[in-house]
Amino acid sequence: MKINFFILLLMFCLSKNFAQNKSNDFYNDIKNYDISGILTAETIITDDNETLKKPEPIGFIGNDYQRFYIHFISVIKNNDNPYEYLVQGKTKVKETIRPFQGMLTIKSATVGKDADFPSHLQGFATCEINFYEDRKMTSTGSIKGTMTVGYIIDKNKLKYNSLAYDTDGFSNNEFKGKWTSYKTGVSKKCNWGDYRIPESGDLDIGAGEFSPDPKYFDKGWKYYILSMYGETELDTNLGKKKENEKWWK
Repeated sequence: MKINFFILLLMFCLSKNFAQNKSNDFYNDIKNYDISGILTAETIITDDNETLKKPEPIGFIGNDYQRFYIHFISVIKNNDNPYEYLVQGKTKVKETIRPFQGMLTIKSATVGKDADFPSHLQGFATCEINFYEDRKMTSTGSIKGTMTVGYIIDKNKLKYNSLAYDTDGFSNNEFKGKWTSYKTGVSKKCNWGDYRIPESGDLDIGAGEFSPDPKYFDKGWKYYILSMYGETELDTNLGKKKENEKWWK
């Protein structure tokens, strides 16, 4: 009888957590909201109401994990189609900086409550990305793939979901896709995200936070590594200074 009692108790607890974590379809409702601020946010608010500066997305291109930079200059909701957003920005690989524009289209969305944060409604939007670098310039191409945008609903607005900021592996705005050269038609894997990069293989050796393997030091990760593990204070400060440069201006 004792065993049966504990089994029933366990099943009750699991079912309670499952109910709290259950997500509902939010696609028909998300058209009434605006996700642009999540993509262009300069700060985030943690679950203990601390305001922090949000770093730029981190990314890579190609099988050798060459560093890929992307910055969203503007994200504007389409008045004629509430699921579409016109995006303008710039990309950077090595010292090559190129402008791009294109469309982000919401394909699905969910909302629900998490057992760890039961007082907040939160969810994800799965978005199709079609970005196009300037064809008139060299070393340009298109970027296509899928981005997952995490949000919370606060006072009838969608805000950047940073509730689990202090947990290992925290990330948001994760993109998985390909960059394809206009000139050659060759495609390269191109992924990025806030705080972590999806499917980053052995590039990311960090446990609690993103940490690039030193063997990729010369693949564009030099200053990122120095900002974290500089052998001297001078090295660390140089790394932080370079990482904070607004290269898109």
